[in-house]
Amino acid sequence: MMPLVIGIDIGTSGARAVAMRPDFSIAGHSAVPLDRFGREGRDPKAWWQAVKAALTELLSGIDRAAVRAIAIDGTSGTLLPIDPAGRPLAEPLMYNEKVADGDILAAIAREAPAASATHGATSGLAKALHFQSVPGIAMVLHQADWIAGNLSGRFDVSDENNALKTGYDVEARRWPDWIAAAGMRMELLPRVVEPGDVTGNLTAAAAELFGLPRDVAVVAGTTDGCASFLATGAAAVGDGVTALGSSLTIKILSERPISAPRFGIYSHRLGDSWLAGGASNSGGKVLAQHFPLAQIIELSAAIDPTTTTGLDYYPLPAIGERFPIADPALPPRLMPRPADDANYLKAMFEGIAAIEALGYDRLAELGAPALTSVRSVGGGAANAVWTAIRQRKLGVTFLPALSDEAAAGTARLALQGASEAGLL
Repeated sequence: MMPLVIGIDIGTSGARAVAMRPDFSIAGHSAVPLDRFGREGRDPKAWWQAVKAALTELLSGIDRAAVRAIAIDGTSGTLLPIDPAGRPLAEPLMYNEKVADGDILAAIAREAPAASATHGATSGLAKALHFQSVPGIAMVLHQADWIAGNLSGRFDVSDENNALKTGYDVEARRWPDWIAAAGMRMELLPRVVEPGDVTGNLTAAAAELFGLPRDVAVVAGTTDGCASFLATGAAAVGDGVTALGSSLTIKILSERPISAPRFGIYSHRLGDSWLAGGASNSGGKVLAQHFPLAQIIELSAAIDPTTTTGLDYYPLPAIGERFPIADPALPPRLMPRPADDANYLKAMFEGIAAIEALGYDRLAELGAPALTSVRSVGGGAANAVWTAIRQRKLGVTFLPALSDEAAAGTARLALQGASEAGLL
């Protein structure tokens, strides 16, 4: 019997589950929207209902007896307070929600190192400080921690990736003293382990609910962003992943941590390597302002990617850029406009490719390794002409992404945990 592991991604729109074999091939997958169960992802009960539905659907198509381990990823910076039994005590604060308490933000600004990922009103630490006064609180957990706790009964453990924005020192591998100085009750913070570490087994109730063996391991997961990187198959120092969605996001695996608060750059720890990256305001959103998708496809067929327009565009949807240029007043540069629409689109493709190249160069300037390969995900990755323009600009090998499903990246962590525990 071929052993299997399961990765579960709980995102902003739904829950996805992937069953993976030891050779990283996919044995099954499922997806369930959150809005089937509650208010647009803000209700922990809806999270759990969506995860249960996705896992049940996945298990209906695979051999349940072959499952060895499960891992979870969730949205980075989504937190909730719980009681000693793991029950939520208040509505969670989502990854993009801000803490309005000026005293909390001032305490973090005063105590946190300049390079810390805890600065800002959306940080995990700001939310933990906000929640710590909730009556009856026993722990503050991240979204993935709480879902995993529903499987293992362990509501006191997190992983290094989710804990980063809550102030965990991933280099020293401990909660730093300055968090207490900022006013945090340290006993409310979970124990932190490496992504891929086994944290427990299924509870008897969870095993019965899903018809799984009682000894299935629950493995520490990660954030959705880290899981998406892992899903592509990128694993060597110098491997880069570019996400071409509404914005342009790049990430590279480095042998050392990179921190540049000015550009919004910090590093997640992945074993003995570090995942660093940045996000530009450029990307698919600016293309959509000028052309509908059907026209982009039509015009792309008329573009010769081996030649250049000679135009020096910096496509932005509005004034302001964060990376690779940190300038809130930077204006879009989309002139002069060629008379031919195909050439206009081509110049925008070239401009975004130039931003991508500058982004990887900026990371190298800050201490990241030179880019050796790129894997691409997101809607723009399917455009062959744009890909050819990007490849010419970057000058490195383009490799296929093994998957663009975050759940597949989390399944890789489950495989790691199962392997290290001798379960495969």
